[in-house]
Amino acid sequence: MNLQLKQRIPLKIKRMGINGEGIGFYKKTLVFVPGALKGEDVFCQVTALKRNFAEAKLLKINKHSKFRVKPQCPIYEECGGCQIMHLRYDKQLDFKDDMVVQALKKFKPSDYESYEIRKTKGMEEPYHYRAKLQFQTRSFGNSVKAGLFAANSHRLVSLQDCLVQDSLTQEIVNKVTLLLTKYKIPIYNERKIAGIRTVMVRKAQASSQVQIIFVTSCQLRLTALIKELHLAFPEIVTIAVNYNRSKSSEIYGEETEIIWGRKTIQEEVLDYSFALSPRSFYQLNPEQTQVLYTEIVKALDVSPNDHLIDAYCGVGTIGFAFANKVKSVRGMDIIPEAIEDAKKNAYAMGFENTYYEVGKAEDLIPKWYDEGYHADALIVDPPRTGLDDKLLQTIIEAAPEKMVYVSCNVSTLARDLVRLTQIYQVDYIQSVDMFPHTARIEAVVKLKKRA
Repeated sequence: MNLQLKQRIPLKIKRMGINGEGIGFYKKTLVFVPGALKGEDVFCQVTALKRNFAEAKLLKINKHSKFRVKPQCPIYEECGGCQIMHLRYDKQLDFKDDMVVQALKKFKPSDYESYEIRKTKGMEEPYHYRAKLQFQTRSFGNSVKAGLFAANSHRLVSLQDCLVQDSLTQEIVNKVTLLLTKYKIPIYNERKIAGIRTVMVRKAQASSQVQIIFVTSCQLRLTALIKELHLAFPEIVTIAVNYNRSKSSEIYGEETEIIWGRKTIQEEVLDYSFALSPRSFYQLNPEQTQVLYTEIVKALDVSPNDHLIDAYCGVGTIGFAFANKVKSVRGMDIIPEAIEDAKKNAYAMGFENTYYEVGKAEDLIPKWYDEGYHADALIVDPPRTGLDDKLLQTIIEAAPEKMVYVSCNVSTLARDLVRLTQIYQVDYIQSVDMFPHTARIEAVVKLKKRA
């Protein structure tokens, strides 16, 4: 490698990487520069040397991209929660199209060059879209702050007016920090490990109902805080405590207890309503979830006699879109509260052809097949880590005729397609911008069993 640590170099940015950074070559060495845009000439300083590439800090832009914009967020560079707010929004969508292409080129699943890559569906107003926040808490002197950790650190950046966060959830967490200070509630730190670590606030777009989780490493007395908080925000209907006593970076522990209010909030998507308990997963962007679910319904051509498996089903929301179109729907999730919600939601909607079970897809699908239940159609919506190896093998062995893969990580998607395209062909990939101003994307992949 022809570079040294702290060396300052000029660089032409040839493209953007999957994390939103600019990429250029210095004497054949790949260099990643956060904040740089395709087409720019920059001056940067090497901050890290890896085996096959280097990382650098942007010092100066000698030639600006015509698509560079000034981020509306005053702490954009400090926070790191968004990565591409400095890129004009329509070009953010082009970048996300290219993310899919880059991932496919890297992993090269069968026939990838012939896939139909559809244009990413964006938002008209790409701000204040996040209906759920998970802010870390820390004490600064005599006051409590809440926000996100700066990139690659445990240094908290206080957020009081996040431009991608729903305004009501932001107002509520601001009030929470004031009340935590007022009532001297213990706040977690890495040394003492006692007190509140994280505050989760989620609003249902349809009902405007709000639920809160205080993640803590110890018992708390929150009665006075809860009373004052509810008086300020009558939209709050659920307050829960989650106990996380570990030193890991995991946000939640296993035990969640509702200490005030009702168990669930009511949300809607497409043409149906459902309940969400505090720990149950649901998409963060309600407006774009309508778009995403519409695309999933388009991609899966079901018939009345089909049996459908909805892997990683959460509270059942994706499967419900098909329950009145197929013979049966089965779903699984590892979070017991989510499966309980799924069962109650199905009952409330009058579905008698649904079945939900707690467990991993790679364990339950073979068990169901052994018991005689065979799927004609399959939906998978895995976490960012993608499909488990065992589940991939299970899918290949079970080989349902029709499949839709909903991905939140194009790298693990492309990796998994290498295996899946042994028996499936990819009809198309349709991306939906669930997270404007970030380098994240959601993709719906229509797969059909090869003849």
